Amino acid sequence: MRILLIASAYNSLTQRVHAELRVRGHAVAVEVTPTSGDVVRAVDRHDPRLVVAPMLKTVVPREVWTTRTCLIVHPGPVGDRGPSSLDWAIHEDATVWGVTVLQAEEEMDAGPVWATAAFPVTRTGKSDLYRNELSDAAVDAVLTAVERFASGRHSPAAQSSLPAVPGARTRPPMRQETRRIAWADDPTGTVLRKLRAADSQPGVLDELLGGEWFLHGGHPEYRLRGRPGELLATRAGAVCRATADGAVWLPELRARTGPGAPRACKLPAVLALGDRLPRLPRLSTPPLCPAGEGAPWSDIRYREDGPVGTLWFSFPGGAMSTDHCRRLLEAYRAACERPTSVLVLGGGRDFFSNGIHLHVIEAAADPALESWSNINAMNDLVEAVLTTTDRLVVAAVGGNAAAGGVMLALAADEVWCRSGSVLNPHYRLMGLYGSEYWTYSLPRRVGAAAAERLMREALPVGAGQARDIGLVDEVIECAPARFSSEVTRLAQRLAGSSPAQSRLVAKKAESERREAVTPLAAVRERELANMHRIFFDPTAPYHALRRAFCRKEPPPVPPAVPPDVADA
Repeated sequence: MRILLIASAYNSLTQRVHAELRVRGHAVAVEVTPTSGDVVRAVDRHDPRLVVAPMLKTVVPREVWTTRTCLIVHPGPVGDRGPSSLDWAIHEDATVWGVTVLQAEEEMDAGPVWATAAFPVTRTGKSDLYRNELSDAAVDAVLTAVERFASGRHSPAAQSSLPAVPGARTRPPMRQETRRIAWADDPTGTVLRKLRAADSQPGVLDELLGGEWFLHGGHPEYRLRGRPGELLATRAGAVCRATADGAVWLPELRARTGPGAPRACKLPAVLALGDRLPRLPRLSTPPLCPAGEGAPWSDIRYREDGPVGTLWFSFPGGAMSTDHCRRLLEAYRAACERPTSVLVLGGGRDFFSNGIHLHVIEAAADPALESWSNINAMNDLVEAVLTTTDRLVVAAVGGNAAAGGVMLALAADEVWCRSGSVLNPHYRLMGLYGSEYWTYSLPRRVGAAAAERLMREALPVGAGQARDIGLVDEVIECAPARFSSEVTRLAQRLAGSSPAQSRLVAKKAESERREAVTPLAAVRERELANMHRIFFDPTAPYHALRRAFCRKEPPPVPPAVPPDVADA
């Protein structure tokens, strides 16, 4: 069936729905449609049998929804209406929420229902919840709705005929006055809930050190205490701020800019505050910071379960700055000193990695030089994984991964991903050639022809398709909250298997053969020569594309999806 996806941005859910529909044999076109006029032109251009909107902020025009079926994915249960559904659910501490696929009509979110699905609201950030539990439910609901539409026998149900869902109602957009933190009065739990409900967008507007900032994300601190609102310490680029009964770690800040000024970049808090930041205790963490309940917060942690070591890391948005890469490399080397036979890299429930940190690069005094430092730090990390021969390394991809983050995973001996993961193993949409040894690792995995196609088409790859083409070895069917424990169970089974030792012997022999035929140093030099030309050419599209991405400006060459997808 010919389906048109319309979306305000080619976001994670749109990519996942795109991948899932394609693998089921549908002819799928995608158009980014910021305005109602864009929606009309997209439908006229493609003349689809069905229109699906996984994430649409604009109104579907009457001339579209009256002439063909348009399915809207609403991130709330039946009866819920408004643009801040998930924000309100987290803010009000809901334990169960839902996704509704409804038909576009005159009144927004009021059309008949084609499918709905419920999901648990785990205590994590809104963006993490959106990419995981909500995404799982949304894909189930969309596939059900598409199947029902294709059958020609299903009639959608009026919302008034369906059971009422507790908490579902019409609500306004959540404004900053609702999100605002009262540092003198709000306990840690309330502060974290407000931060979780706004973690990626729009952030919580706050005053700090004489400036206005949007706070993005937050983690509890179990030991430090101080006057409410006071900054107490720094760690791993984050700042610790006292609440009414404890403290929280704030990992990222974005400066509020005035009307007409470029949007500020979202940066590690210490980097964002810069010279404003007073002298504070800088709390160091050991390279292998322990994981577990009540352990000090860190974006890199380590746990051992018998012969299995797990090096867990979680960087906001999956972006890895030069500092992130260097700290993770230090931890990786320390983990390789431990007496384990299997080392799991990753294992968290959200982003694995999306490669270099474009926001830190954009905000740098010399973006070209910072790009160069960042890509070299990524290469150092990937090389360390590629050259590990004394144990088996498993990349555990619990969420999405893109660009250099995919190549970091491919450096491991095995790649395991959750069934909801989406991989984007390409660099083209940011105007880059790519590095991180992709010209070695990707063809080794999928073959030269498939590697070239993946890079050229620049399409998202769902977990099942990734396994089918050899990009990953294992797809773990589980809820997001179960991924870490499932990975540990499988890693212990791998460590105890009889072929494990023979695989290590073969791994060392393969490393020696590779160096004789395709030395990694030559691969790195060739890739970096291309990257250097791009980074230090001020006219290269990379710089304009990076700025548009970070500053939320219109891309220089729309649409922000692969051209061959938009023109399909």
